[in-house]
Amino acid sequence: MAGRVSETERLRVQSGVWEPAGARVLESIGPGDGLRALDVGCGPMGWLRLLNVWVGPGGRAVGSDVQAGMLEAAREMVRAEKLANVELVEDDIFASALEPASFDLVHARFQLAPLGRAEAQVATFRRLLKPGGWLVLEEPDTASWRFVPEAPAAMELIGLIVRSFALAGGDFDAGRSLRWLLARPEMCAAMEVLEPNDPYLQAPLQFASSLEPRLLELVGDAALADLRQRVEAELSDDARWGTSFALIQAWERN
Repeated sequence: MAGRVSETERLRVQSGVWEPAGARVLESIGPGDGLRALDVGCGPMGWLRLLNVWVGPGGRAVGSDVQAGMLEAAREMVRAEKLANVELVEDDIFASALEPASFDLVHARFQLAPLGRAEAQVATFRRLLKPGGWLVLEEPDTASWRFVPEAPAAMELIGLIVRSFALAGGDFDAGRSLRWLLARPEMCAAMEVLEPNDPYLQAPLQFASSLEPRLLELVGDAALADLRQRVEAELSDDARWGTSFALIQAWERN
């Protein structure tokens, strides 16, 4: 999905929405002063702001991404917000060149859902952790993704989005598998209530822009254009609110 301006903006909005939930996990883990933390697939923002504060002046937060364009967007954010403890590196989850056993915390959000190969990803994350380090995974679950009043076109589009993830080897409901991927994780779930006109209420349309080539493999050009038009009409209703998909969070010590 990377490489599009719309996708960069979607990821920025997404990171802002879920920052409070991430802060709660770090608070549960405890102080990170002087530690070294990795945000895998950080995109243009990810957990970089959170980890910059968590590791403190004596620590280091590293953000990795396979897409150079995403890293450049992250650099702009790091410069603008003067995140002094952040370093950015280009790295591939499935062929990581990062030093093994070099991080006190490894965080990955929405990496299993689009990319699949969950066991291989988790094995890489564990290899990068120091003994006793923390692994934190965050993945979605669509069960709570709803609108009030009901929005049939939006729900149809969400169904296509879920199918497009599956056809590419991913799983938009990857949050449901976290308990079995980790040994004995601590877990919680976060969900946002989205008031009318909240930018994140438009998430189905944002995903549709990013996933357009995949969606066109499932439905024709005209059918997708018609569906998007109907979703836009539904979500522009000033009386319609909703709930986001759930963010399932799981963390444990290595």
